[in-house]
Amino acid sequence: TYCFIGVFVGTLVGVLPGIGPLAAIAMLLPATFNLPPVGALIMLAGIYYGTQYGGSTTAILVNLPGESASVVTCIDGYQMAKNGRAGPALAIAAIGSFFAGTVGTILIAVAGPPLAEMALKFGAPEYFSLMSMGLIASAVLASGSMLKAISMIFLGLLFGIIGTDVNSGMSRFTFGMSGLADGLSFVVVAMGLFGFAEILSNLEKGQDKASRELLTNKIEHLYPTLNDLKLSMGPIMRGTAIGAFFGTLPGAGPTIAAFSTYALEKKVAKDNDLFGKGAIQGVAGPEAANNAAAQCAFIPTLTLGIPGSGTMALMLGALTIQGIAPGPQVMTQRPELFWGLIASMWIGNAMLVILNLPLIGLWVKLLQVPYRMLFPAILVFMGIGVYSVNNLDLDIYMTVFFGLMGYAF
Repeated sequence: TYCFIGVFVGTLVGVLPGIGPLAAIAMLLPATFNLPPVGALIMLAGIYYGTQYGGSTTAILVNLPGESASVVTCIDGYQMAKNGRAGPALAIAAIGSFFAGTVGTILIAVAGPPLAEMALKFGAPEYFSLMSMGLIASAVLASGSMLKAISMIFLGLLFGIIGTDVNSGMSRFTFGMSGLADGLSFVVVAMGLFGFAEILSNLEKGQDKASRELLTNKIEHLYPTLNDLKLSMGPIMRGTAIGAFFGTLPGAGPTIAAFSTYALEKKVAKDNDLFGKGAIQGVAGPEAANNAAAQCAFIPTLTLGIPGSGTMALMLGALTIQGIAPGPQVMTQRPELFWGLIASMWIGNAMLVILNLPLIGLWVKLLQVPYRMLFPAILVFMGIGVYSVNNLDLDIYMTVFFGLMGYAF
């Protein structure tokens, strides 16, 4: 039941532009406080990969990525939809996601225990090296300017200094505000930079009808042809492998995995002129990559206690709220939690395929709701989510501050 609620809500949220898994989990985290630990984690995991999948639906149908990892799917997915091939594009996205999710689940089950044993031998130097590798990977793999990527990493480290020094007990950069003694809340930073800034950005662009060419025609021919499947199998396999690698790296994640897969597919394709005009490989590869990365992000989170992405940091928060110390001991002390989560992942992926193909019409209808009615509701939910974490007024103001900063960026 928790798994079904998670994937359904996740898909619903993923379909809404501008609200990714991070904002969704931040908003719904308070709802899991009174659930049993296993149920809470299963529901949050369902929301996470449900959102990853839901984002691709709007990317294909209306050229609006539901969340950042779906940006790549827009390039060819939307062109396929305009060419009357929305059905095969959505079906291949579902097949790719399901295959990658299944492989990711197997990897967690197989690689989790050995990684946990290895993690027990980790000391401060190893953890420092692992963190450094994640930060370096974030810079090297970032798309666009290297200088901007490095600047953002340094800015993140500087914001991380705010709070109480572990060794001396002295306050650093708190400016006399007791609410900052524990440092900046990750939820506040993430909701501001991603959620609030995205709303400001969308309002600036204006939501005229031209910017939302909705495909209101009934979508027929859902099933891809044999040739579509043949063209997609290689990209799905490669996307799964790339996604699994990036998902396991702390600091990387589904977005980098999707971009890297698209770049690779463009290089290996025999006819790369089709890319950007409706190449099915441009949908299959990135969709598999972002789902594999989403699943494999649980490996460092559960076994090392190191979040593989922003969303995983919130999952760590959820574990802590439930009184569970993340790290290698999770598997030995709470086996029902670890194996329950793995079983729910496969069930959740199967549910996503069964749920989403019949609901395509509903998602199109939802997207016809004017943005002026959507964004106040999004802001209200964000405000409730941010305030409920620490019950601090300061968190709301800090979210607005980071929202303006994100908009400026």
